[in-house]
Amino acid sequence: MSPVPSESESETTSASELNARIRELWADGTLPEDRRPEYEALVVEWAAAALEDVRPAA
Repeated sequence: MSPVPSESESETTSASELNARIRELWADGTLPEDRRPEYEALVVEWAAAALEDVRPAA
């Protein structure tokens, strides 16, 4: 599996699941430089998923 999630994976991944994956990358308090592209992709996907979870006010 690629370290950067594919577009089809993000369609089924919730914001909370993406957040958990982001937290795992920072588990030791620092982000390994070789994992930065994965982190950046996850943050973009998390933002998109978080927006999908927002419901318009009544």
